[in-house]
Amino acid sequence: MAFVDELIVSVKAGRGGNGVVRWLHLKGKEFSGPAGGDGGRGGSVYAKAVRDVGILSRYTGTKLFAAENGGSGESGSKHGKNGDDCVIAVPVGSVITNLRTKESFELLEEGEQHLLSEGGRGGYGNEHFKGSKNVTPKESTPGEPGEKGKFRIELRLIADAGLIGLPNAGKTSLLNELTNAKAKVGSYAFTTLDPNLGTFYGYVLADIPGLIEGASSGKGLGDKFLRHIRRTKILLHCISLEEGDRIRAYKAVRKELGAYDKALLEKPEVIVLTKSDTVGEGNIKKDIKDMKKYAKNVLYVSIIDDPALKQFKERLSALLSGKA
Repeated sequence: MAFVDELIVSVKAGRGGNGVVRWLHLKGKEFSGPAGGDGGRGGSVYAKAVRDVGILSRYTGTKLFAAENGGSGESGSKHGKNGDDCVIAVPVGSVITNLRTKESFELLEEGEQHLLSEGGRGGYGNEHFKGSKNVTPKESTPGEPGEKGKFRIELRLIADAGLIGLPNAGKTSLLNELTNAKAKVGSYAFTTLDPNLGTFYGYVLADIPGLIEGASSGKGLGDKFLRHIRRTKILLHCISLEEGDRIRAYKAVRKELGAYDKALLEKPEVIVLTKSDTVGEGNIKKDIKDMKKYAKNVLYVSIIDDPALKQFKERLSALLSGKA
């Protein structure tokens, strides 16, 4: 099932139940007084945050999320049944926008819930209208309609660190090695079409699909996944040592980040030189020196070099915990 991180949904809250005209029947005395109950309230529609980044894909064939209507009042002054609410589960990190009012809100904690459309109020039965001057009221009112609308649900992943870089920079392979995420890896560009997540010593790492020059203006996969970088605490900027011009590769990705949102350029950044097994030790030292002009922390790693991988894990863990 394809990963979905943006969706427009239609919602409709339940209509309130109608109030009714009923009469109290006592032995030997018909129509002893009004006894029509009020209608039940219509169900409301809520969005609720859950820890499932793929849950939006379940809704692609759903045209309408509707809550239950309230039940009509009953005789004996019984209140009608309230309609059941409709709860739409959305991933933690979702931004939901009312397309009519343009109002937005975020769901950042698991279990957090927000009202989308409120159910209609139930109508009044004839008992409601009883008074000293109206002892046999025949009035009742219908239930009110529930609110309805359209909402855009946009997922922005929440991660401790986001792996960014040009295609084939080794991001997915590194994520798999660090977290056992088992994400798809290939030797061609854009193997990663959807963000991948994994946990590393309790920290959430996100592999963001590869950027190319012009991504912020729609080239390649475009800027579709740049929104996910907004909520990462640290950027792990992966640059393959197979890349001919490492500095140019670094600047190309930074340019796209800034074109999308200049605030991304202010995030803490660690440069990760990947595929270190493809160059000599002297070249690695030179590359580290060159890249330290752009970032305080520069690491190198190879997933097939056990000592280098072990050292990388130790340094990354220290950086994520704030001990480095």
